[in-house]
Amino acid sequence: MRPKDRMLAALDRCEPDRLPATTHHVMDYFLDTYLNGVSCQEFFDMFGLDPVLWTLPLAPDPERGQSSVDLPAGFLGSVHLMTDEWRVQIDRLPHDRYNTERVSFATPVGTLSMVLQSNQHTTWVTEHLVKRKEDIEIIARYCPSPKCDVSAVMASAETFGDRGLVRGHIPGFDFWGQPGCWQDATCLVGTEELILATFDDAMWVHELLHILQGMKLTFVDSLAGAPYDLLELGGGAASSTVISPRIFDRFVAPYDAPLIERSHAAGQRIVYHTCGGMMPLLERIADMRPDAMETLTPPAMGGDVDLSEVKRRIGDRVCLIGGFDQFHYFLGCTPDATRREVRRCFEAAGSGGGFILAPSDHFFDADVRLIQAFADEAQSCTY
Repeated sequence: MRPKDRMLAALDRCEPDRLPATTHHVMDYFLDTYLNGVSCQEFFDMFGLDPVLWTLPLAPDPERGQSSVDLPAGFLGSVHLMTDEWRVQIDRLPHDRYNTERVSFATPVGTLSMVLQSNQHTTWVTEHLVKRKEDIEIIARYCPSPKCDVSAVMASAETFGDRGLVRGHIPGFDFWGQPGCWQDATCLVGTEELILATFDDAMWVHELLHILQGMKLTFVDSLAGAPYDLLELGGGAASSTVISPRIFDRFVAPYDAPLIERSHAAGQRIVYHTCGGMMPLLERIADMRPDAMETLTPPAMGGDVDLSEVKRRIGDRVCLIGGFDQFHYFLGCTPDATRREVRRCFEAAGSGGGFILAPSDHFFDADVRLIQAFADEAQSCTY
């Protein structure tokens, strides 16, 4: 089978010719440090893995006064949007170790801002955007909601052809956010602060989640005709190692489940991403009716996933993606140990199809010999 057909068969919970094997985002740091800067697609070809093309072109809506900002592109090349009442500015701040920037959004009633830091690996937030409860009213009134640039997705998919899956995600808040509503809110408010607010002012949390859901629905409702194979929703802040099932039931599922339903209505598949604990939430996530679930993080990486148990409990409802421990089997072990781990994952979750082997989220450092062992052993796991 061609890689695309192999992974689509797994997404449909059918048996492909062999175990599909891919990875989440291929990080530039890894490509530059270990492979002399080859491209992402050259990485897939080099190891014989099933390719994924990530793309998220966003389109401003001129009818709503939106235009793109002349600033470096965001995650996956997405554009930044502005209007006359939502003006974006980036200011470099001095720091002796990290690249530090203040991102400001000027509106007629005041300016909101957040501070981001980054190194060669990743970016993180050091000052959250929402500092007062009334700040969310400014977001609701003035923040532009992006739409999908369907023609750009079509062009990318046509160039990519049948090499593999075309993936994207439901957009998070501009410059720093996550696809899921709760997860996006944690980026704006702070994880601990948002959890405490569910006890202290639940109505305010619901108001914020409703605002973010509305922005995401604008994107979802523009997806008709976009040739995505899979779109990501969720994020680690809704894992059971961060929040309780009770919070999930009250503040996550009611906002993300409608996004999945509307995505299906637009002809799109959804994978729900939970990098962290999942076992107490398995059925709750499956009840939202995503087409797939990831990342199936094992205990040795800080998660709690027992692949065999996941397969038994929900394997007939969703495709499973991930499950591989890249911390311990892409570094510091023998190729034979990596092969055994691949085989273990296949035996635990591969029965009947519906399983795509992948590292549990992205990685930065890896021994290229072990990546090759990962790919080679997956090719020998046949149905």
